[in-house]
Amino acid sequence: MRSSDDGRPHTVRVITGASGQIGGVLARALADRYGPRQVRAIFRNRRGTAADLDIAWVKGDILDKESLIAAFAGAETVFHLAALVSIGSVRAQEFHRTNVLGTRNVVEAALACGVRRLVHVSSIHAYDQHPLDEMLDESRGPADNRRAAPYDRSKAAGEVEVRRGIDRGLDAVILNPTSVLGPYDGAPSPMGQLFLDLRRRRLPALIAGGYDWVDVRDVVAATMAAEAQARCGENYLVSGHWHTVRELADLCQQATGVAAPRLQFPMFAARLWAPCQVVLDRCRGRPQLYTPASVRVMAHANRRISSAKAQAELGYHPRSLAESIEDTYRWFDEHGMMSEEA
Repeated sequence: MRSSDDGRPHTVRVITGASGQIGGVLARALADRYGPRQVRAIFRNRRGTAADLDIAWVKGDILDKESLIAAFAGAETVFHLAALVSIGSVRAQEFHRTNVLGTRNVVEAALACGVRRLVHVSSIHAYDQHPLDEMLDESRGPADNRRAAPYDRSKAAGEVEVRRGIDRGLDAVILNPTSVLGPYDGAPSPMGQLFLDLRRRRLPALIAGGYDWVDVRDVVAATMAAEAQARCGENYLVSGHWHTVRELADLCQQATGVAAPRLQFPMFAARLWAPCQVVLDRCRGRPQLYTPASVRVMAHANRRISSAKAQAELGYHPRSLAESIEDTYRWFDEHGMMSEEA
């Protein structure tokens, strides 16, 4: 355990993005392990599912470096989770501002405060998904080409900022989870909204394609293991299991007893209809789940994402998608989110 300049021991764990799904679960797990007063959570407007915790809440913003320096004072570890994630129409400049410049501020603040370790939770999208038929592991190149979506490029560029900090002496590691789902999804996230729409019979059809989905609790377990066990400067892919959208919907049917839609659009039809669905959802004031970006992700997701490195070095083992879905619906039910009016 290191000490600060004034002699106080570094014991506090700080979380950026604590109001998000991963951040909320991480805050809960850290409070259980170290005690709630040893966890400091940075928030802007809301506190998410961790709002009931007696942890230290600090007003801050990753775009305000001075607020980060104040929040990181005396920190043993900073877990950087705050990011802009969207399947809607977001301009590249917005992704860059939060995911690149915001990460740069986190790195600068961590260096200024003498933080022992930075755990940066990035995304599988920081990697080039192509070729889709070859194993994707940590040796794959970054998503820094014109073919990559703006979000993907921003996540790759954010990792560059972390590596620049490492070159200056920062002890940092990077985790790359796939698509996160699971309980403690209070917002809800796009995946959580999809589960609720299936339960409420609001989806007339499915689309072709699939993705690698991972439970939020497994991501948090890997994130906590990375604090102590990960090697400085290394990336760790945190994947779950690849399933088609149809398989996911069938698992939702098994968990709820509500029949999944039988109709499924082929990918070419899904691409054509997606812009129209965006307009319809906007007019109805509904969350936008079926967008050109989400269709593109389902069509161009690598099926063979390896978490072998995380399994070997972090003791990582993902649970089944069926278990994650059952627990998600149970959490929704316990928090009054399953009704038609919710």
